Order: sequence, then structure tokens, then C-alpha cells
Amino acid sequence: MLVDQFNPLEGKMLSILDKDGNVKDKKLVPKIEDEKLIEIYKTMLLTRVADIKALQYQRQGRMLTYAPNQGQEATQVGSIAASEEKDWLVPAFRELGAWLYKGVPLEQIFLYWYGNESGSDFPENVKMLPISVPIASQLNHAVGIGMATNIKGEDEVTLAYVGDGGTSQGEFSEALNFAGVFNTPTVFIISNNQFAISVPRKFQTKAKTLAQKSIGFGIPGIQVDGNDVLAVYAATKEAVDRARKGEGPTLIETVTYRLGPHTTSDDPKIYREDVEVEEWKEKDPLIRFRKYLIDKNLWDEEKDEKQKEEFENIVNSNFKKVEESGKISLEKIFKYNYEEMTPELIEQYEEYKNYIEKGVK
Repeated sequence: MLVDQFNPLEGKMLSILDKDGNVKDKKLVPKIEDEKLIEIYKTMLLTRVADIKALQYQRQGRMLTYAPNQGQEATQVGSIAASEEKDWLVPAFRELGAWLYKGVPLEQIFLYWYGNESGSDFPENVKMLPISVPIASQLNHAVGIGMATNIKGEDEVTLAYVGDGGTSQGEFSEALNFAGVFNTPTVFIISNNQFAISVPRKFQTKAKTLAQKSIGFGIPGIQVDGNDVLAVYAATKEAVDRARKGEGPTLIETVTYRLGPHTTSDDPKIYREDVEVEEWKEKDPLIRFRKYLIDKNLWDEEKDEKQKEEFENIVNSNFKKVEESGKISLEKIFKYNYEEMTPELIEQYEEYKNYIEKGVK
């Protein structure tokens, strides 16, 4: 078991690929079919292209506040790729790669950041909770899904994401405690990108790792190289398999880095040095995984350039649809949340409908 082999208390971190894409230990390489390896890489590349374009759209005044993902693609895609379609995804707000791999249409993601309510109305086959901006509150929701899964006797697993800053919130501890006590099939993934807005990781906790926080709740924990997609996949696959067999939750800390700002309202130059950013750019998750695939004769630079160009066209096309989408109906805002509207929602809907009809400003 990887969680036994890589004990965070002993300073051991799971890493399979070095920064140049070379395999450190062949015994640790997870079994992934070639087609899936390419799918993972393409999703990471689409995430990078869409992320860069989204930042440009926002700077041009064409989109609202946006949370960039650059540098965290391996953590996002490597983890969700280790799950199955029937499993649940409970995100925070910086999991673009996971959303895309899970099957959320890019147009819909752009709608969300555009401020359109339709951006939260996911396709029925995509088992994902709405994007959650309140820090760590989504973790208890994930545990609730896990408790329901156990009660219903199903074999679904829930993957829940949180940033390093979120581990300082009470909801983090509450969620891990309940998950452990009720043995829920929950995989907690900490995207440790080194900063909670401007607050560095060192001010979040005195613990040497975030992964070791699992010990206090009686569940397994492991720290992995979050820029190594194979390491993230391997750790998550093991955790998902354990959860599906009824062996309970796991805490995974992925050590990665946010290359861009926290959001488009943030200026990271105020609180971190450019030299630090440049050091992390050398650990770029796309570069190392691309080199790995090229060495396996599954990819090449020519394919890469063509794929980038194709993705740029796809991204621009999707955002054009968003800009042409127009306003949505009032009913849409209220009626998609539940199979049947609750009495409270009906009351709110009727109240606001009357407010609009009266033309009150």
C-alpha cells in the first residue's frame, strides 16, 4: 500500500516522474492504458489553454472575476481520472481540469464565470456538486454524500477538493472526523498550491505536512508530488479502491503551485518573489508528462502544436456562444436546483416574480 510506504510523518512523498519526465521507480508506475494516458494529457492541455484564454477574457472586461488554474493541472486531472463516472465530484472553485475530465461542457464553465446561472446547471450524467466558493464548506457535503452511499448500499466514491488554506477552517476537521467515524467512501484531496490568497502555507499549520493531519482522525494520509500526474493518479486510485471496498476515507495532499494569481482580483507580486515562481515553472506538470508520453512514443511535438491550435479554436468558439447567450429566464434560476421546488423556493420565486412584474427598481 502506498499509504504505508510513503508515511508523511517520515517525510516521504510519493513521486514517480522527475521534472524532466523520467521515471524514478518503475514499480510505482500505475497501470494506465495508452488511450487513457493520452486522454489525461489532452485534458490537461485543454485546461491550460482554456485557463490562459479565460484570464485574457477577464482582463478584456468580457468576463467576471476568475480563479486561474495554471500549474495545478496534474493534481486536478490525475485525481479525477482515477475515479469512475458513477463517482461524485465535490469541488471548491479551482478545479477546472477535474470539471472538464468529469464531463462538464467548457461552455457551461465559462457561463459560470460569466455570471450566468446556467453555469451551475450541470448535465444529468455529471455527478458533481456546484462550484463552492465558501472555503471548506463543501467537505461536509461530501461526507454527507458518503453517508448516504453507505446507507443505500451503493458503491459510489466521493472525491472532495480543498486548498491548503481550507485546512485551517473548522469544516475541514469536522468533515474528516465524521468521515472517519462513519467510515464514508470519501477521498479528500488537498491542493496545496502554497498560498491561501496571500497567506503562505507555513502560516496554516505547524505540522510538517498537511497529509499527517489524517492521523488525528484515524484515517490514512499520503503526500504526493502534485505536479506529477502519475503520482496523483496512483495515490487517488488506491484511495478510491479502498473506499469502494468499504475501507473508508483517505486524505491526500498534493504538493503543487499556483503559477498565476489567486483570482483576477489578486496581485501575487505583492507577497511572493518572481524567482520562486520561476523555480516552480521548471516543475511544470504539462512539460514533464508530455516528455513522458513522447518517450513512450505516444505523443510528439507536432501533435502537441496541432492540438493546442485546435483547443484554442474550441475555447474561442465556446466563449463566443457564451457572449451570445443572452439572459436566462427567471424560472431557470429557481427550478433546476431540485426535482421539485421546495416550499421556500416557491415562495421566493413568486415574491421575486411579482417584484419584477411591478417594475420596482
